[in-house]
Amino acid sequence: MTPELCTLVTGASSGIGRETALRLSQHGPLLLHGRDVARLEETRVRCQHPERHHLWPHDLADLAGIERSLVQLLAAQGLQVARFVHCAGVLQVGPLRLLDRGAIERTMNVNFLSAVEITRLLVRKKINEKALNGVVFVSSTASQFGAKGFGIYCASKSALDGYMRALAVELAPAVRVNAVLPGAVRTAMTEHMFEDADVLERMQRDYPLGVGEQADIAAAVNFLLSDEARWVTGQQLVVDGGRTVNITG
Repeated sequence: MTPELCTLVTGASSGIGRETALRLSQHGPLLLHGRDVARLEETRVRCQHPERHHLWPHDLADLAGIERSLVQLLAAQGLQVARFVHCAGVLQVGPLRLLDRGAIERTMNVNFLSAVEITRLLVRKKINEKALNGVVFVSSTASQFGAKGFGIYCASKSALDGYMRALAVELAPAVRVNAVLPGAVRTAMTEHMFEDADVLERMQRDYPLGVGEQADIAAAVNFLLSDEARWVTGQQLVVDGGRTVNITG
């Protein structure tokens, strides 16, 4: 039986990951990743043609379990991954002196090291043949700048961007690898920041195009995976409503 080609979207149970899955579902089968099966099922039923999409429940903080879990699922479902979008992420905010090692490791595992492990598996012929042709990492403008209390988050996204650039060179021309760097987008993970009236007022002032929506990021991912971006690889596509170019005092 000929394997079915699909797009793997991590973090598809909510936020940008879910919105990206909904956008990409119009193009073909998806492999929807998340920790919560019920929430993944909610994503699936909202996608176009829900019957053709598959679920991969796994906590990416468990790096050691990714290979067994993913390889078994691909074999059992007769799937090969043609495109990989890493949306999964955790946001740990707090002074360095108060961060425990477990929180640091979880942030790095989910935001960065799981992306390394998944791409490592997807480029192995015996696991995925040579099906992979496009990768997009959802990073953050935090990878380019500093902020109090965001040290580990910034570090994890900076690592992801550096990995992206190296992969773009290593895997060319067969696989294009890019990153999308969102600015402030309202999601479940960032909701606590938007609840602060002062922070919200500052964002509305500093973002020339206003605060972004999850659909803005999904559209950028869709573009980078499309044939219209056939000559684009190794790039950080900033989608932030102009925030990073605004030097107004």
